[in-house]
Amino acid sequence: QVQLVESGGGLVQAGGSLRLACAASGRPFSWHAMAWFRQAPGKEREFVAAVSWSAGRTIYSDSVAGRFTISRDTTKNTWYLQMDSLKREDTAVYYCAADNKVISMMRTTRPNYWGQGTQVTVAS
Repeated sequence: QVQLVESGGGLVQAGGSLRLACAASGRPFSWHAMAWFRQAPGKEREFVAAVSWSAGRTIYSDSVAGRFTISRDTTKNTWYLQMDSLKREDTAVYYCAADNKVISMMRTTRPNYWGQGTQVTVAS
């Protein structure tokens, strides 16, 4: 049974930082890409960042590039999203996701494995 569990969400002031973590249990050997998505109220779920499991290659959406950093710890089956210089518009439920796709496809296709989501609220 594959399970993804996020942690690290919360309330932060604009300009502050938060670090999200996603721990995977029962990780299939075929997984290649791990990612973060977010969904703000009244909006569609959007891609935030992805990392390749083997090489650690990363990609980001334009809205977070330069402020967020995705990373992974292969020994712990865990990946992270370090969020700095947070803005009010970053407020959303953040979801971790994984699949056997190459990371470039995580931008445009829906992964098969999802966490339950964690709320991030940025106050001005």
